[in-house]
Amino acid sequence: MLNPDSVGRTFHSAKSFPVTASEIAAFAAVIGEDDLTVAPPTFSIRISLEQSQDVLSDPQVGIDWSRVVHGDQKFEIVRPIVAGDVLTCSSTIENYKVLAGNEIATVRSDLHSKDGLVVSSWSTLVVRA
Repeated sequence: MLNPDSVGRTFHSAKSFPVTASEIAAFAAVIGEDDLTVAPPTFSIRISLEQSQDVLSDPQVGIDWSRVVHGDQKFEIVRPIVAGDVLTCSSTIENYKVLAGNEIATVRSDLHSKDGLVVSSWSTLVVRA
C-alpha cells in the first residue's frame, strides 16, 4: 500500500540525461515518425519513466509494482526536446486515493534543461486490489 505521507514528496534524479540524435532517431523509428529535427512529443517518457520507477520503487513509498497498471498519461510541452539537450528529472507524487479497493496515484515528472522547464508529464498509476 502506498504510504500516504509520500504525497507531495518530490524526488530529484542524481544524474543528467544527455539526448543524442541517435536516441531520437531510434525512438522515432519505433513509432513511425520521419521528422528527426526534434524528438517526438512522447520521447520524454523514455527519461521520466525511469525516474518515476525509481521513486515509486522506494520501500518508503510502498507501491507493489507487480499489481500496477497504467491508467492515464498527459504531457505539457514547453519546448521540443532536441539532440544536445542535457535534461534532469524530478518526480512528484501529486495525488493518491483509494477507489473500489484500488490505489490510484498520480505522478508528475518535470524535465529541465539548463535553461528551464522543457516538459511536464503526468502518469496515473492504478495498483489493483
